[in-house]
Amino acid sequence: MAARTLIKNVSIVNEGQITISDILIDKGIILKIGQILETDHATVIDGTGKYLLPGIIDGQVHFRDPGLTHKGDLYTESKAAVAGGVTSFIDMPNTNPNVLTMDILNEKYRIASEKSLANFGFFLGVNGDNLDEVIALDTTKLLGVSDDGLYFTKKGNLLADNPDTMEKLFSNCKSIIAIHSEKEQIVEENENIFREKYGENIPVECHPLIRSEKACYEATKRAIEIANKHKARLHILHLTTAAETHLFRNDIPLQEKNITTEVSVHHLWFCDKDYKKLGTLIKWNPAIKTEADQKGLLKALLDDRIDLVTTDHAPHTLEEKLKPYFQSMSGAPMVQHSLNCMLEFYHQGLISLEKIVEKMCHNPAALYRIQKRGFIREGYSADLTLVDLNSEWTVSKENILYKCGWSPLEGTTFHSKVIKTFVNGNLVFDNGSFSEKAKGQALSVEEN
Repeated sequence: MAARTLIKNVSIVNEGQITISDILIDKGIILKIGQILETDHATVIDGTGKYLLPGIIDGQVHFRDPGLTHKGDLYTESKAAVAGGVTSFIDMPNTNPNVLTMDILNEKYRIASEKSLANFGFFLGVNGDNLDEVIALDTTKLLGVSDDGLYFTKKGNLLADNPDTMEKLFSNCKSIIAIHSEKEQIVEENENIFREKYGENIPVECHPLIRSEKACYEATKRAIEIANKHKARLHILHLTTAAETHLFRNDIPLQEKNITTEVSVHHLWFCDKDYKKLGTLIKWNPAIKTEADQKGLLKALLDDRIDLVTTDHAPHTLEEKLKPYFQSMSGAPMVQHSLNCMLEFYHQGLISLEKIVEKMCHNPAALYRIQKRGFIREGYSADLTLVDLNSEWTVSKENILYKCGWSPLEGTTFHSKVIKTFVNGNLVFDNGSFSEKAKGQALSVEEN
């Protein structure tokens, strides 16, 4: 049972406002918000000068469990997540085995219930092999279905490259369909062009030219057209180009959108100038692109064409990352540092605290219909992140918690620090120490 906790005089960032108040947590929920006298049997935390955010909900991670646990697992990566203020995550289906059946999906939930320090949810995978089975399911109770990462298993698994598959899925599936949007044919044509020039040792600086703006834009445009035709609920994962942002609406609220999108934090943090220093460490699919794209993505996040911030957290071993271009694995770990990156943008005057909370807490809960999380409200689960906005620290091997033991952000100095993280009212992270007695809970989906 979570301890009774009273946080006093804290600046609460929630639903477009910052207010100084007290908050009482009891039995895992937010019992009261307001001026609260100190009560018996409550641990009192002085929040003066600190900021309390709803726990971050990361809508896209690859925690590698089961089957790829040499890179990361549900214990290690959830531990890194809560140290970064992330209290809930949604994991993608490209584990081993791929999550293509309800039995495998349920097994992932079982593993997480024993290992994860954060709350957890999982996408059901969908590709050409299990399309009919997915269509036959009642997917309304699932967080969503996705093809993300499944293209690593077999060519032709990207929905965005298969209009006939999209037609069939979009006309039948009632849940959110979250897709990786690149056109493989264009990527392969570009690969051949650069192979002719460089052979197998293509410089990583060519990555955004191979996985190009055109490959992304054409795939996204076509997917949106098919989704609109069938009134499907389409979510485009990890948007990377300024051009694509103009395909999305901001004239209606999120709850009314059937087409949504997100930006992963590394596409806001890095641009193609960083390949020279970091090389394959920042090789992601879709690729980090130009500084103009980086700025265009932030602009679209601020004006609500982009709905969420995620991490696409994808740990690989250093050995796997440092191979030549074609052998180097795509993806990198980010979940411990995503909130810090966004708070750094706040310090630079690029985004408000209220907007960060909207995109990292409120909107993921609203989009995926997650019950009673993502907001600081009485009666909601006490998933909370306490932040010191004036605490400088530097990312180093010594403080990285990922199982893979590295980060593309090593040497980066941040000016804010997560000091406490509550998951279901349990103080799981406290100034560098962890309480692992309570595990996270499965995310529940609201009824339509």
